[in-house]
Amino acid sequence: MLSFGVQASGDHEENVKDKWVKHVSELVGNKKPTDPAKGSYGMDLKTGIFTHPSATAHTYEGKPFDGLLDYWDKEQYSKNMKVEAYYPITVEPFHTWQNMVDFDGRRYLYQYVRRELKIFDITNPKKIELLFTRGQNWGANGPEGIEHNPYPEGDMFGAASIQYNEKLGKYVMVQAFEIRRFGLLHDKMTEPDKVAAIRKANHLKGFKVYEMNGPLPKDWKLLAERTTDIGHPDAKIGEQQGSGVRDIPAYFGGDTMFVAAAPDASYALTEYGNDLYSAGYQSWDMSDPANPTFLNQLTVPGQIAFNKEHEAVYKANPRAGNRTSWMGARMSLFIPTPVEKGGKYGYAAMGGLGFYVVDISDPADMKVVSHMNFAPSVAGTEGDFIDVSQVEKTGIVYFSGYPLNEDCFEPYKDVHMIDVSNPQKPFEVGVLPRPTPPATAKFTDFCQRRGSFGPKRTGYYTQPGSPKEGILPFNFYNAGLQVFDVSDTKNPKITAYFVPPFNDERVPDFARGNLSHGVYVEYDRNLFWLFTNHGIYVLSSPVLGKPSFEAPTTPWPLRPEQAMASDKVKSTKR
Repeated sequence: MLSFGVQASGDHEENVKDKWVKHVSELVGNKKPTDPAKGSYGMDLKTGIFTHPSATAHTYEGKPFDGLLDYWDKEQYSKNMKVEAYYPITVEPFHTWQNMVDFDGRRYLYQYVRRELKIFDITNPKKIELLFTRGQNWGANGPEGIEHNPYPEGDMFGAASIQYNEKLGKYVMVQAFEIRRFGLLHDKMTEPDKVAAIRKANHLKGFKVYEMNGPLPKDWKLLAERTTDIGHPDAKIGEQQGSGVRDIPAYFGGDTMFVAAAPDASYALTEYGNDLYSAGYQSWDMSDPANPTFLNQLTVPGQIAFNKEHEAVYKANPRAGNRTSWMGARMSLFIPTPVEKGGKYGYAAMGGLGFYVVDISDPADMKVVSHMNFAPSVAGTEGDFIDVSQVEKTGIVYFSGYPLNEDCFEPYKDVHMIDVSNPQKPFEVGVLPRPTPPATAKFTDFCQRRGSFGPKRTGYYTQPGSPKEGILPFNFYNAGLQVFDVSDTKNPKITAYFVPPFNDERVPDFARGNLSHGVYVEYDRNLFWLFTNHGIYVLSSPVLGKPSFEAPTTPWPLRPEQAMASDKVKSTKR
């Protein structure tokens, strides 16, 4: 059982003026974890094993321990992996999103985060070409020079799904517009002016829909703009409530879209220091991409402030008051089969609120089918991502959070294997093995390598081609790309990996610990793209198959007739 000490929030005295933040604080009190006792965690230098703390608060500071390397490891480690190309190009060293799209026989990569965007021609992966830049370039000292092709104030490139829309006969891109938090708010208990600024943010809280007539922004036509403030659908910028759309919308080009969003400030029951909202899920009618129409809001118990039933559930959660846990959705529903193709279930990762199975067969009436709780694992995000690529064959989904503190100053984030064969009664069958360094490394645990260590994601459902049966490629921060063989669900193992070097010459000191933040896979050309804080690696591996460096033979995203052919191939493989 976790014990929480009481201490002041952040480095300053509390100064709460926002009624929602104040109410939650008064409801649950301050139970922020104190630093663990010396000797209760760290390296056993005799066995080479690292013991994680049982509970910590979120911190932006490094937490060195005996056995931690006193330098940035510049060695590179690999197994069953080949570096096909490396490009020292960085959009931003902390986090980026990616999409790949084909136009006229050529493939394009979009790498972006908010006001920073780069568009590459990657038709030849061994000789990519930078075509377009927006925002600033990053160098050894951080952002450099002036913004290129700057966005208007309040605009940006939101996390996007790009799909082929049969009715338009064109690609449609839906971009998510979420409230800005990082770089603005550090601690909502001590920064009332910044909390107020987020409430009245000078940008859209919702999503935009574009028709894509070519690969570059000049070719895109804005079709629609919607706020997820469903109580005030006509509210202007600065007056819109809620979180906006979080991360990539679940949109497959058909009539329905699902997004993660908190519609207003009442969705306030969350602990994380720089977030004000506990997001649920919204469904939208996209049968006319130029006129998206709201259908339904799914809310789970423990999200809404000033509601006795919700507050009772929240107060019973062992995380209540810890000033650390992310509560509510971080990403949209994870959907193995779109509703338009007969899909019935979506899977929800709701941070400290747990794992949910959701019936989406009627998008206008989403229903919770079942729910699982997990023991607290703070700091860090406890439920961010679900890989559903294997569920239709094995009945298992992979549920995970990710680390937020550096130097392993938090519990390890397991990747949980959940059997959902009976959607009403999901149960855990195990966890994926923890990556370990090769014998040639000068450390015995990745915690010693500095920076963050733990799983992030296996990419996104927007990746070209079809995921490979039995293979899960997880980005693992300072452990790079770790590829898990889950063909034997009772004995999962790591079958390949690529661990990149740290680069202190290209990366500012405040960003070095976030070594690799994303993997994106071309399953149709058998290539991994690993995105790091110092550049992009193109990787091949026999676990994917023979790589192709030629132009794709089938355009991505798939057209309906191509999708049908792909489904037939998959069904014969089963």
